[in-house]
Amino acid sequence: MTQDRNRLNRSLRTTLLGLGVNAALSAIKIAAGILGHSAALVADGVESLADVVSSIIVWRAVVVAAEPPDHDHPYGHGKAEAVAALVVGILLLGAAGWIVFHAMGGAAVQRAMPHPFTLVVLLGVIVLKEGLYRYVMREALALESVAVHSDAWHHRSDAITSLAAGVGITVALLGGPDYRSADNVAAMLASGVIAWNGWVIFAKAFDELMDASPDQDVIDRIRALAGGIAGVVLVEKCIVRKTGGSLLVDMHVHVDGGMSVNEAHRIAHEVKDAVRSSMPQVLDVLIHLEPALPAGVSHRGASAPVPPGNP
Repeated sequence: MTQDRNRLNRSLRTTLLGLGVNAALSAIKIAAGILGHSAALVADGVESLADVVSSIIVWRAVVVAAEPPDHDHPYGHGKAEAVAALVVGILLLGAAGWIVFHAMGGAAVQRAMPHPFTLVVLLGVIVLKEGLYRYVMREALALESVAVHSDAWHHRSDAITSLAAGVGITVALLGGPDYRSADNVAAMLASGVIAWNGWVIFAKAFDELMDASPDQDVIDRIRALAGGIAGVVLVEKCIVRKTGGSLLVDMHVHVDGGMSVNEAHRIAHEVKDAVRSSMPQVLDVLIHLEPALPAGVSHRGASAPVPPGNP
């Protein structure tokens, strides 16, 4: 329970920090873009509003995911994080599309040259957002939270759009009126990176919602822990799925078919305790016991197929 509370507090602290920074930067960039005649900076500020929305979504998801299991949700609420990440991925894809639409429209319009002070604003934004991305990503990896991970990439996408706007404004200032649309071209290129990140986040969250298996080394470690318990003859199946920052494990374990039910039950509990004590992220282990049969005999009572070449 203490571990869950610590995870919740770290997740909320990280998300609320990003929420406050995004709200402030959005206002600063939109105001600077209007005063500095930079459509790219205004677009960047609007994209930051999507960051604010995503941070609110992640904040709420983290709170819901930390709620204990109840009658209607016996496996807990951990998948709320995956739902939030899915929405954030869609927001990133939408932001990329909006930037392209805005940039294509702006490239065809003759407008005033941007002011140099907008570069100072963008430089500060890039440094701040990249630093925020690194901090949030470090927390996301430590917490194993797909929702916080998606929030981190939203910070990185903001830094990318700001960098693109800065490059475009610099080219426009150095090249003169003939290059005034350079910031729009740079924004369109940056939107490709943002769209890719949005798709990666969307796909990862979708996999978690569809109960995709975690990395093979996680499954191998669980198998090794179970197989190391005295009395376990074979670990036949090991199915693992992720819910929030936790793992749910289903196993088929073979034991001596001649032992008592009490003894087999004791072994099952030892397997469960060994896995959960060694891997705190494992929320529960469901074990189905099978009687170990002689080699060549299946559980349906028939001989198993003999490989070609064997007597």
